[in-house]
Amino acid sequence: MKTYQSFDEIEYDLNKLKLERQIAWEELKGVKNEFQEDMKPLNWVSTGVNFAGKYGLFLLLKKLFRK
Repeated sequence: MKTYQSFDEIEYDLNKLKLERQIAWEELKGVKNEFQEDMKPLNWVSTGVNFAGKYGLFLLLKKLFRK
């Protein structure tokens, strides 16, 4: 536990903690927005198309090398 010598030290630490809390809150908002972007249907469709393309290429190569 910290021992304070003056009210200025207390105010300094309180302001510092307030700023740290505000920074953490803004970072949390950013994470929320990123999550919302990731959950949009368009992103799911593009992920599905990428997967289908890679899988299709794999099947095509597999078929070519069998013959």
